[in-house]
Amino acid sequence: MRGTVAELITLRAQGRSGEAHVLLCEAAAWPPGLLPELAAELARAGLAADWATLLWEAASLPPERLAAVAAALGAAGRHADCEALLRQGVSRPAAEIAEAALALAEAGRLGEGDALLGAFVRVRTAEEAARLARRDPQWFVPRLLRAAEAVSAGRHRDLVHALRVGKLLAF
Repeated sequence: MRGTVAELITLRAQGRSGEAHVLLCEAAAWPPGLLPELAAELARAGLAADWATLLWEAASLPPERLAAVAAALGAAGRHADCEALLRQGVSRPAAEIAEAALALAEAGRLGEGDALLGAFVRVRTAEEAARLARRDPQWFVPRLLRAAEAVSAGRHRDLVHALRVGKLLAF
């Protein structure tokens, strides 16, 4: 871990940002439980921007890996990092968001799963949220509705309409 941070410091000092980025991409694939400690080491070394880059790269990992990293960050008390990761991860297809949310729930990280759905509802359309809910309506519909309600009355109303049109919510 410290070796990686030392190498990043050297690469940054030498202006070798491309190689530093590659190192961060490799670190994003480390076992998720190591990443909170890496975040702390990067912060101590004054490399907070590199941690932000690593989170960005982790947001593009496969859904189960994204969920594992989010769970590890949440379990380590790095809630702001977890939320940033989940916000960045919502650009992926709705089916992958559903998979990640379910993986978080299976890992006992319902709060992180709900945060992912909340970020999804904030930036995606109600119709996309309704498509996501098709994966498991009993599980997703109430969570998506709570998330939409937390955003705004209008977002909640739009989601209710989309769920009704999609026959996922009774009239």
